[in-house]
Amino acid sequence: MGGIFLSEETRVNAPPGEVFALFGQDAGAGWLFDAAFDALRPGAVVRFRIPWPAGSGGDGAPAGCGGDGTLEATGRIVSVRPGSRMVLAHETPWRGRVVCTLTPDGGGTRVRVVAEIDDSGIAWLLARSGHEPPGPAAEPGSHPVGLLVSLSGSASVFAAASENLARMAVEEANADGGVCGGPLRLVVADDATDARVGARRMRWLVRAGCRAVFTNVTSATFAAIEPIARAAGVLLIYTPVNEGGRGGHGLLRLGERPAGQLSLAVPYLMRDSGGRRWFLAGNDYVWPRASNRQARRIIGAAGGEVAGERYAAIGTRRFEPLVEEIERSRADLVVSTFVGADEALFERACHAAGLRARVRTLSLALDEATREHAGDAAGAGLYTAFGYYQQLPIAANRAFLARYRERYGPVAPPVSSISESVYEAVHLYAAAARGIRGGGEPAEIGRALPGSTLRGPRGRIRVAGHDRLEQDLHLVRAVPGGFAHEATAEPKPRP
Repeated sequence: MGGIFLSEETRVNAPPGEVFALFGQDAGAGWLFDAAFDALRPGAVVRFRIPWPAGSGGDGAPAGCGGDGTLEATGRIVSVRPGSRMVLAHETPWRGRVVCTLTPDGGGTRVRVVAEIDDSGIAWLLARSGHEPPGPAAEPGSHPVGLLVSLSGSASVFAAASENLARMAVEEANADGGVCGGPLRLVVADDATDARVGARRMRWLVRAGCRAVFTNVTSATFAAIEPIARAAGVLLIYTPVNEGGRGGHGLLRLGERPAGQLSLAVPYLMRDSGGRRWFLAGNDYVWPRASNRQARRIIGAAGGEVAGERYAAIGTRRFEPLVEEIERSRADLVVSTFVGADEALFERACHAAGLRARVRTLSLALDEATREHAGDAAGAGLYTAFGYYQQLPIAANRAFLARYRERYGPVAPPVSSISESVYEAVHLYAAAARGIRGGGEPAEIGRALPGSTLRGPRGRIRVAGHDRLEQDLHLVRAVPGGFAHEATAEPKPRP
């Protein structure tokens, strides 16, 4: 694997112990020292903002890059030696490694930061600087498929695990013989949590020869890429929780639906809490608005009422005014349809204001990665409903997680329904393609997928149609380190 190393060194007029204590203090001591984390220990997630050249252009200008000239990034602590050394695994928007060493220098400290960026990171930086990277070299006999994920922007919190699991599924499918004797080949692109960027990157995946594209981006990006895939004859498989809609031979919408999540969670939380007044809050695009239309219907049927409804643009950082509005509404319960980093910041703001003490929140996109970014304290007591959660107590899930940790290491990002859905979709696709002579055209594979089943990490699932996946749904409560089970709803097959 190729790559580059970037190094920076400076001297600080303080002993190493004092300098090390600046990590995470937001003291204006530099991008790494201003990183945010809940615990300085191996495996802990780290959020930081990297300086980004003003006017750099490219795909990254609209999203993922703050107005303050910085770029949102995440990493994970690999090892830490208090007072002298810390190693981070850089996860998004590119993969790499960051090593910070502190050595005594007279009465001060010499601070050296070395950042390693692999080939995929170099390609990402080129694209974000306005230089379109060339498509991957053709490999005769291979079966190229694309993965469009949000490696940057608000939805990037679950991107690293999504890419890991897509690669793991491709490796497993190829170990089983690939497709028609040829290996699957994965091509990855970043939508930057921005529909315009997503459309450009989808066209790039089409030019790269991808027969199918798997994606768990926001519905805003999905709406922009769906007509591109349809025009190109590329099979588009959309895997995360979504609002549903039109499907077809060239389009599958899998994942949880808001009606199922809400029907399980709303009556349960009203009975358990005794509350009946709800506030609906989320990002301002199609999935949150469609989810809240379902929420109004289900809350009303359960004998509750909606005390308020508010939306905020993707990338919002200040949630204090919204939290104050929720307090004024006298709501007992909240439905949150914020996504990724926005959801984490919203829940941290609710916790800081003391709202969690009297208001319960049902978050429809609170996966393991988002809970981790919110932190144990702010996440405690939040509820969500998914077809998969990491603590799901079945043998297939335990074996799956063991393979994941063996492949990516003990500090790999957590798995969630949003990321695991990509893994299962790749396996469903490979099995369908193997059943068609010659591997099949994308539309043929699309026709073969409905009715197919898989026993995977979340148990038995069935592709009931181009717009529906039959699976158990689990209501879970956030606890330190993960989720605790509350209730399960089994699928109701259509007649």
